[in-house]
Amino acid sequence: MDRIGNYRIKPFTKHRQNVVLVAKEGWRNHSVHVFVEVDVTDTRKNIREIFEKTGEKYSFTGLICKCVAQTLCEHKDLNAYRLGRRKIVVFDDVDIFSPVERIVNGEPRTLGYMLRKANEKTISEITKELRAVQKEEVDESMSVLGKNLTSFEKFALKSPLFLKKLVLIMFRRNGLMKKKHFGTTSVTAIGMKGKITGGAIPMGASTSIFVVVGGITKKPGVINDEITIREYLHLTITADHDIVDGGPLARFVERLTELIENAYGIHD
Repeated sequence: MDRIGNYRIKPFTKHRQNVVLVAKEGWRNHSVHVFVEVDVTDTRKNIREIFEKTGEKYSFTGLICKCVAQTLCEHKDLNAYRLGRRKIVVFDDVDIFSPVERIVNGEPRTLGYMLRKANEKTISEITKELRAVQKEEVDESMSVLGKNLTSFEKFALKSPLFLKKLVLIMFRRNGLMKKKHFGTTSVTAIGMKGKITGGAIPMGASTSIFVVVGGITKKPGVINDEITIREYLHLTITADHDIVDGGPLARFVERLTELIENAYGIHD
């Protein structure tokens, strides 16, 4: 009796090796996870109404990115990295690293895109930028960071595994280098890729704040003391405990929830 059955073997690509390296580095952080349900009923309604009136379809992920950027502008101490052993560097610009799924050689791959100065852009500008990236021609060599690579990034991606590990060690406490190549925060929208009824818990993050956008579910909610069906977005917010304590993180989450529920920036 054949206990194995039919199977196929495929290579563990350089792309997957790079993902493993970044995941291991994120695992080193002392991460704190916060699970949030955000009422997005009115927000989604606003997006539909704008589309009906103007024909412009805003990206829901773009709206989340705008809200995250604004919240970090108001809570700058979270838009930060370690700098050596005794310093923390705090940034004005909010650079959002956002994975975008593309088809490379017939299979889905993650194209990591850097949304620079997201705090200065409108939802419309963010939407157009992200959608342009989704149409970008990519190949195996740039399937992690996209085509806008620096010379150093091109070298790092093509280098042997041991050199990549050394590069990550160099970045570990160098907040300026991390900001340049990894941005200051991350937003990934796994709920936009399929019907997910909940959220997800990341192992860690290479950035100090990592927002995982999960699925949207309908369930009863209380509005003006009346029970009605509402749409709730599942968010998981991961923070580096070396950078932020519970109090500031709670205020960050509260403000982010408020901005999303009120469709911040939708009419800019």
